[in-house]
Order: sequence, then C-alpha cells, then structure tokens
Amino acid sequence: MKVPFLHVIGAMLLVAGTSVGGGMLALPVMTADAGFWPSLAMMALTWIFMTTTALLLLEANLWMPAGSHIITMASKLLGPFGKASAWVLYLFMAYASLVAYTAACGGIIQEILPVSSPWVSNLLFILVFGFIIDCGARLVGLVNALLVGGMVLAYFLLISVGVGKIVPLHLERAHWMDTLKTMPLLLTVFSFQSIVPSLTIYLKRSAKHLKIAIIGGMVFTFIIYAFWQLLVLGTVPVEGAEGLKSAYEQGLSAASSYQVAVQHPGIALVTVFFAFFAIATSFLGIGLGLFDFLADGLKISKKGRGKIILGLLIALPTLLLATLVDRIFLLALDTTGAFGDTILNGILPALMVFIGRYIQKRKGEFRVPGGKAPLIFVIAFALFVIIYEVFTII
Repeated sequence: MKVPFLHVIGAMLLVAGTSVGGGMLALPVMTADAGFWPSLAMMALTWIFMTTTALLLLEANLWMPAGSHIITMASKLLGPFGKASAWVLYLFMAYASLVAYTAACGGIIQEILPVSSPWVSNLLFILVFGFIIDCGARLVGLVNALLVGGMVLAYFLLISVGVGKIVPLHLERAHWMDTLKTMPLLLTVFSFQSIVPSLTIYLKRSAKHLKIAIIGGMVFTFIIYAFWQLLVLGTVPVEGAEGLKSAYEQGLSAASSYQVAVQHPGIALVTVFFAFFAIATSFLGIGLGLFDFLADGLKISKKGRGKIILGLLIALPTLLLATLVDRIFLLALDTTGAFGDTILNGILPALMVFIGRYIQKRKGEFRVPGGKAPLIFVIAFALFVIIYEVFTII
C-alpha cells in the first residue's frame, strides 16, 4: 500500500519528538561527572541498544493482525506471564511519564500565563493535548511536527548563543566508570518503543517505511542530544556554585545552569519554550502509544463512545496524579525506570522475536538482520543494567 512521503517524515519526527523530551534538561547534569567523551560513548551504546529493540518490536508487531499492540503480541508470543508483565510495566511507564510531563508543562504554563493554580495549568495542558491525542495519529503527527519545528528553532537559537563560549578544557574531563550510573537515564532518553505499534498503523504496515522512520528518527535524536551535550558540558563548569554538580544536588535542570553560563538577554525565554516543546512532543508520543495500547488491551473501539472512554482513561488519572502526587511518581520513575525500560523495551521484544522466529517459526515482511546476535546483545545489555542497578541500590 502506498504511503505518502509526508507521513514517513511525520513518523520520523514522532520518533524523535517522543525521545527528545525531559532528558534534554537532565542529561548534561547527570553526565557531568563522566565528561563529554565518555558520556558520548555510552550514549552511542545505549542508542544502538534502543534502536535494535525498536526494530525487534517492529518485526514482532508485523506478525500480528492489524491494530495489535503490546498486549496482543505478548499474549501470543510469551503467554499469560508475558501478557501480565506487559500490562503492569507498560501502564506504569506510560502513566508515570505522562504525569511527569504534565506536571512539567503545567509549571511552564504557570510561568508564561497568569495562572496561579497547578490544577488550572495542568487541566489546560491536558485538555489541549489530550484532545489532540483523542483525534488520532494523523493530527498527533501534524502537531508533533510543528512542535518539533519549534523545538529545533529554539535549539539552534540556544546553540548560536553558546557555541562561541565553549571552553575546550571543560571537554577534557574523562571519568569512564562514572558512565555506568548514566545508563538508566540514557535508556529513558532514547525510549520511544511504546509508539512502534502506533507507527505501524500510521504507516499502513509498510516495513520499508517503518524502518526508515525508526532509524531516521533515532539518528536525528542522537545528533540533537550529542550537540546539546557538547554545548552544555563545554560552556558550564562541573565544579563551583553555578556548576553542573551543584545543579544536580539542588535538583535543577541543565537549562538553568546554561542560562547562568551564557548570560545572554532573552535566553531565559528561549529556554522556557525549548523545554515546553521538548516535553510536549514526548507527551504526544507516549499518549498516542497509551491510547492504542488501551484500545487493544481492553478491546475498546477507537471510534464514537469508545474514543471518549479511551480519552478519559488517559486524561483523568494523569491530571489527578500530576496535580496531587507528581513528586511520588517522579521519584518512582527515577528509581525504577531502568528496570521498566530494560524489561519492557529490551528483554520482552528480544524474547518475543526469539520465540516467534525459532519456536513458532513465524515469517514476515521484515526481519532484523544478524540472526541471534542482536537478541543476545539486547538481553545481555539489559541484564547488565539490571544487575548494576541492583548492586547500586544494595
């Protein structure tokens, strides 16, 4: 079936928009101890991991009937235990992300508009962006493309202001062992797998175009993050009262430290818009994935009354949790995100493909090259991250 070129571009931007979110604000702060080059190397490794898992998920999804999401895939390929694991992990990761994004964007709305109550700002954000998600993938793709365009414009404004102030000495810091503690955040940074089944619907199950959208979107994401790392780690010192270590200890974002280091009029406003665009695009991607997930798992029609029910199932819990207990959810996301991403977006796709290929002997129009090697790499890396996190907590 013919797929319009603009739909492929829209899907590529949806991949990038979902990945480029709050991680932009947290990544330089979390990787400051390691230094630019070590963190760039770990970024490359986690990028390969997450791109591979997305392609594995695509392979498994194309074995399923049209409209199938994680629940159907896990049920048919992994059985009842896999289905239950997918339900728990997906819902936790999706709602925790949406709550965090809503609270963050609600706070930005309070800064820009004369709104004093978080209830009002969060409700305003949910009404607008929840309505967009409820309208379906086509409108989400269009709005996401506009937001990504605004984000890229703000991104280049930030770069143009700060590129001349990069201090080469700042980039020489290299503590390779410190890269290990950045793995959980980097997995979250490159996390977009929840929208792969939605992309399959959007691009009419065209394996060729889906592969282009996933790889192209991930390349775009890596480039954006790499230059942002170069800019912030090159301009902001690690030590000192205004350094990145101090920002981490105070729970501040990289944007606040960058503003202080650059000291340019108007940079604060550009940073605010950049943060809003980055987080809102992630909200749209995760929200669309959750919409299709609930429709598949609960067998609810995405038309008429079913669409309204799905919208309420997303909007109401997100609004309540973002306004009442957002700190609890952010803490939970921070401490268990690595386990959710490694299992849901890493181990489960690899196991599904292994069982589908080698036990159920399924064949489809797309297959990740390399035989069992990518499956071994994904499972081994995921287990390493989990073991490291367990020892860190202990």
